[in-house]
Amino acid sequence: MPSSPTRRLHLNAFLMNAGHHDAAWRHPLTEPGRVTDLTYFQQLARTAERGLLDSVFLADGLTLPRNVRHNALGGFEPLTLLSALAAVTERIGLIATVSTTFNEPFTTARAFASLDHLSGGRAGWNIVTSGNVEEARNFGRDEHLEHGLRYERAREFVDVAVKLWDSWEDDAIVLDRSNGVYADTDKVRPIDHRGTHFQVRGPLNVPRSPQGHPLLVQAGSSEDGKEFAARYAEAVFTAQQTLADAQAFYKDLKSRTARHGRAADDVRILPGVCPVIGSTEAAARALAQQLTDLQVPEYGVAQLSGMLGTDLTGLPLDGPLPELPDERDINGNKSRFRLVAELARREGLTLRELIARLGGGRGHLVVAGTAEQIADHLQEWFTEGAADGFNIMPPYLPGGLDHFVDQVVPILQARGLFRTEYTGRTLRDHYGLPRPVGSRAGLPGAGWVAQPA
Repeated sequence: MPSSPTRRLHLNAFLMNAGHHDAAWRHPLTEPGRVTDLTYFQQLARTAERGLLDSVFLADGLTLPRNVRHNALGGFEPLTLLSALAAVTERIGLIATVSTTFNEPFTTARAFASLDHLSGGRAGWNIVTSGNVEEARNFGRDEHLEHGLRYERAREFVDVAVKLWDSWEDDAIVLDRSNGVYADTDKVRPIDHRGTHFQVRGPLNVPRSPQGHPLLVQAGSSEDGKEFAARYAEAVFTAQQTLADAQAFYKDLKSRTARHGRAADDVRILPGVCPVIGSTEAAARALAQQLTDLQVPEYGVAQLSGMLGTDLTGLPLDGPLPELPDERDINGNKSRFRLVAELARREGLTLRELIARLGGGRGHLVVAGTAEQIADHLQEWFTEGAADGFNIMPPYLPGGLDHFVDQVVPILQARGLFRTEYTGRTLRDHYGLPRPVGSRAGLPGAGWVAQPA
């Protein structure tokens, strides 16, 4: 009887401008002037591919933060940038964030099918519902959609996108030159979707892509978010501060998949980790302190106010948090609100201390130590039922990613925890997930015939 394949880590490089620490752009190790330079991101993507990582990931927001005076989060539109990175990489996956609240299923499905073709099957979609009213005001709305309604729209949005990707069968393109038949129209069908939020005729105007569907990724950890992940997600980016919390989240989410007709192993869970790496533990802690010392309190207060749905402006930095609203009254990122509020309460942190703790990962775990200590941490969470891999968030770039690839990855490889070569070509191959067959369920049976313009 053949032995089961060895379980190995999945590692994603989360690329963010000068790095994930909110003061990274002020540190001399970074190159903030290059964050609008394509060659900078090409360098980062090639580094991640040199390390044999599963994927690179770009977050996205649809507004410029009010506190741009001290730090400009955000940047390029991710699908555009990843299309450029596809041309200079060969194997690494390319995951882009696209909101279901401020986009349309047809254009989103088309864009991801295009990226999947252009990259040879390496596209992934990080599905978000967007989280703040400033984004809504860039799309003609005075207020953000209510949290539950955003997820209702997201469910229908993804259902429509999947139908569109499945509107072409794998063998629809015939290329019969002698008889003048390009495609079998019985295998290219409209979807005729009519729902609460969308009416989409279809079919998609891009043939079925190498992966069938891009890898579906999700990051929300609220109750709505976890149910959405259990139903749709194939990889989940999450934020946890303790091993116990990560284990509880892992067990909870995996237990939800069965009621959606899925196996627990159909979804990979990747907590975010911000590794501050030094030649010694003292050197790593000194670097972490350097970054903390470069923080601008005004910026940290503004960021924290957004996370907690509470204006903290003018409060004493060395005092406690004020009374916070109930989580059910938060219409933004509920899971991040809960994580930050619980962290502050559990450790009795002042406002200044909380800003320092969140500077490196905005709620994701920050680990400072040697490469060996970082590897120990990842191994513990991986083997103790807390993670299938990790969303690696270098505190500063490009050096933080270089150090992870050159110092931590070899240790994980030596321990048999991480690949020593790419064995597949698609993002689904890297994550060990099957290519969707392409169900015809719900699609009209008759062939589609293009109508004259």
